[in-house]
Amino acid sequence: MRSLPLASDDMAFDEPWQLRAFALAVAAHTSGQYEWSDFQAALIASIKDWESANDAAAESWSYFEHWVNAVETVLSNNDLVDRGTLDARVRDALDAPPNRNHHEPHYEPVAVDPGV
Repeated sequence: MRSLPLASDDMAFDEPWQLRAFALAVAAHTSGQYEWSDFQAALIASIKDWESANDAAAESWSYFEHWVNAVETVLSNNDLVDRGTLDARVRDALDAPPNRNHHEPHYEPVAVDPGV
């Protein structure tokens, strides 16, 4: 099994969730849960579907939307995640107020921008 690089000068993540999604996808691939070529095919299909369904000038483009859709597709196709359950959890997370757990301890590392 070929190993994928986790760091590169041309890789940029705009949001922390993008890096987490990338790490999840790479970890699932490197542990043998799916073939990277399956992910690539799903990504190409997602982009083609968007291109055929949308006027590129009218709709905003988000590479990571297609990327996450491709990850969800391969995980779902390999019975690693139930799409209905995933969609429900995403809706719950998006419906929750941003400060919902502000009074609880958080043990996940927090990235701090030294320029702020």
